Amino acid sequence: MKIDGLNISYSERPKIIAEIGINHNGSLDAAKKISELAAEAGADIIKTQLHIPEEEMSMAAKSLIPKHCDSSIFEIIDQCSLKIDEEFELKRFIDDLGCIYLSTPFSAKAANILGGEFEVKAFKIGSGECNNPTILDAAVQYHVPLIISTGMNSLSSCQWTYDYVYKNSNIRPILMHTTNLYPTPKHLVRLGGIAELQSIAGIDNVGLSDHTNNNLACIGSVVLGTVLLERHFTDTLDRTGPDIMNSMDPAQLKELRCCSEEMFLMRGGSKMEAIPEEQDTRDFAFATIVATKFINAGDSITTENSTPKRPGCGDFQAKDHVQILGMKVRCSIETGTHILKTHLLYDL
Repeated sequence: MKIDGLNISYSERPKIIAEIGINHNGSLDAAKKISELAAEAGADIIKTQLHIPEEEMSMAAKSLIPKHCDSSIFEIIDQCSLKIDEEFELKRFIDDLGCIYLSTPFSAKAANILGGEFEVKAFKIGSGECNNPTILDAAVQYHVPLIISTGMNSLSSCQWTYDYVYKNSNIRPILMHTTNLYPTPKHLVRLGGIAELQSIAGIDNVGLSDHTNNNLACIGSVVLGTVLLERHFTDTLDRTGPDIMNSMDPAQLKELRCCSEEMFLMRGGSKMEAIPEEQDTRDFAFATIVATKFINAGDSITTENSTPKRPGCGDFQAKDHVQILGMKVRCSIETGTHILKTHLLYDL
């Protein structure tokens, strides 16, 4: 997948999404400050949330209080959202920072604003909208990449979403393994789900949207092949808000960028063949067969007159000892000499 020139695949270092979300508490100035710090700390993509409360929630939401919050979800979203014109100004600000602007629509109207007026280069679909055809249809009509979080959904539901999007748009979305608990307990991170999503979307199309309170899950997921890493981001962990407890600050984002790049370099490779870079170490670390006694010409190689010793400057490695036992030598061999093929009467 390519988003506005940014390559996203298994063969590229994993790209980092800094999710501002509602951490700005409805302040455009705060949103700009947080975005600027995210760009400086190494974010590739800066993500927001486009909320139009009355479009995405019924009045019942005014009495629904999430477990990790003190106010109703309607009140939280209403108070913490930017106005549409403010959101557009934030988008332009993020564009000028050299990062990719990404936003999550929570209604079809929000998706149409992002795809139409904002002309976004990609959509991020939240876990709650993973199996919502109304929002998926609104997003895919703009023929840009989709990144879809999969928290709260079973594997069969994720398969349905992937198939629905591909069938209706020919877009192969990136599926983000997610657990929607804030913060997520370690035993419910379930990194094993990454391989399951890869079986649906392929090795190039699975990422992690993490809600723990450190970088460990993200870094570990890189080993498993994630191509996108998303965490909530804030300028300071001293802020108040429902997502602060599972957000990273600039120092943690810098760490994530650095460590994920290192882990990317470490993953992959093969043990099929010994690597040439180890040859210098092999030369002194491997044992080869050495004469432990003076061996006269015509004598046979035995366990009494030979044994494996380092370094590896002979012709016969330790595992080859049994192969040359009983063979006669064509010339005398001094004690301590590494045995060579030319010492033997018979060709091997």
